[in-house]
Amino acid sequence: MADSLAPTTMVPLSAVDPAMVEQLLDRAFGPDRHERTAYKVREGTEWLPALSFAAIDEQELLVGSIQVYPIALTDEAGRRHPMLMVGPVAVVPERQSEGFGTTLMMAMASSLDPAAALPQVLIGDAPYYGRFGFVAAPTQGWSLPGPYDKARLLVRAPNVGVLPEKGTLGPWIG
Repeated sequence: MADSLAPTTMVPLSAVDPAMVEQLLDRAFGPDRHERTAYKVREGTEWLPALSFAAIDEQELLVGSIQVYPIALTDEAGRRHPMLMVGPVAVVPERQSEGFGTTLMMAMASSLDPAAALPQVLIGDAPYYGRFGFVAAPTQGWSLPGPYDKARLLVRAPNVGVLPEKGTLGPWIG
């Protein structure tokens, strides 16, 4: 984690030109990013404006973004449990390790309604996201529509003990 956070202005992602966001995501994850399993999990859904942000640096340049999508975990009985998929969390390569990712995660977390907080899921590095309360243990019986590393499927919830032990993650549609 960066010792101090870089000067950042947070703006709603909806205030940023979508083409600029796409360029940022290509730079952060590569142009083949659409083939990743996370894209299949949220396929057909739109990111949630109230939880999705852009980080603007001191020169007023877009340096990062976070998007949050509605998804569901369908348990073995066919019941759908609504969740939020955090990500992509992206920072331009030359500005990584300056605290922009932390600032984006904090902005998203502070925008959640604590009285109605849905479990949040992401695919990412446990050492990085663990400091925000994300853990892998409750997700080990879950499956995704594509290849993934079980150690990187993380969840954060007020009470992970109530989450289904088994199920399949996919988009929340209808």
